[in-house]
Amino acid sequence: MKQAIEKVIKALVGSPDLVEVYEQGDGKNIRFRVRVSPDDYGRLIGREGRNIKAIRSLLFVSGQKHGRRYHLDLEED
Repeated sequence: MKQAIEKVIKALVGSPDLVEVYEQGDGKNIRFRVRVSPDDYGRLIGREGRNIKAIRSLLFVSGQKHGRRYHLDLEED
């Protein structure tokens, strides 16, 4: 799942080499922490939050299929 998130986010941002995705979880609940360049936060979030909502919706559906709960957090420096 981590690789899929990285691929989607790298396609959205202007500096894909600065994308960092960290995964931590206890089996049932998995949290993904994402860091991008400060210039790319707007692109990742999208107008009215549409991009980030779409990514979180994909995670929700995938979680339902696999019996897990995925969470996505954006980290700022």
